Amino acid sequence: MIEYRSGFVAVLGRPNVGKSTLINALLGQKVAAVSPRPQTTRHRQLGILTRDNAQLIFVDTPGIHTARHKLGKYLNQEAEEALNGVDVILFLVEGSSEPTEDDSQIAALLEKAARRIPLLLVLNKIDLMPEDMLAPRLEQYQALIKKEVRTAAISAALGDGLDDLLDLLVENCPVRPAEYEEGQVTDLYEREIAADLIREAALLKLRDEVPHGIAVRMDDFKERDNGTAYIAATIFVERESQKGIVIGEGGKMLKQIGTKARQEIETMGGHKVFLELRVKVEKDWRNNENALKRFGYGLKKK
Repeated sequence: MIEYRSGFVAVLGRPNVGKSTLINALLGQKVAAVSPRPQTTRHRQLGILTRDNAQLIFVDTPGIHTARHKLGKYLNQEAEEALNGVDVILFLVEGSSEPTEDDSQIAALLEKAARRIPLLLVLNKIDLMPEDMLAPRLEQYQALIKKEVRTAAISAALGDGLDDLLDLLVENCPVRPAEYEEGQVTDLYEREIAADLIREAALLKLRDEVPHGIAVRMDDFKERDNGTAYIAATIFVERESQKGIVIGEGGKMLKQIGTKARQEIETMGGHKVFLELRVKVEKDWRNNENALKRFGYGLKKK
């Protein structure tokens, strides 16, 4: 008789290493926002994969980095708290580059994690590096960690190595029943995911000086009798000059952001969406505790 296994897997890594891409790939569908910009993920989010022999509950986290404002401190706090109560830790690193200060910061954090929690060091983006660099690159990252670790090499974008990674994760999970019903893939509601998808669309469309200063507030979310949904949201920026960039000439940029976001939300929800966006300025909100709380990024007192 095959023993059923179930476990929470914290996925940690520096910004833009591919955590959300990996979780979406493992689930076979999109539940987490993804963009080439760092700090796309700003909250912990669960991605739930149910198999015949196991249920893996992935905890997607913001990228750990050297914080330069209060929002950055919140993101690091969210990631660190993800270690509480998990069964496996997956430390995702980038195979195409050497370890950075952020990687060292994560390794130091892992020192505090209970030694009984299995740790997997997973080298991502192997499609961007020569094969003979795999072993030496893994050694570089392993040198950061002062505890026993198992390793894997993958390309989340191409799907290479994911089956072996899943088997390794299941093997390290405890024997116990599933935590969630079969068919559930995340703990967030459509309204919450829609806000992330709007911000993702903005990150993909805008130039470098704007994206990190963007927050999205959902103002209205109504499901209509005909099966469609009406969504109204406000995009907040930190300066008047950024507002003009987000709106664009004649509203062109805001329209592009809205079209991209609407398409992603419709794909996620499986129904037509009418999306209405507006843009407002909240001066220096990333360092304003009251604004951070309103946008759902309240720092917890230690």
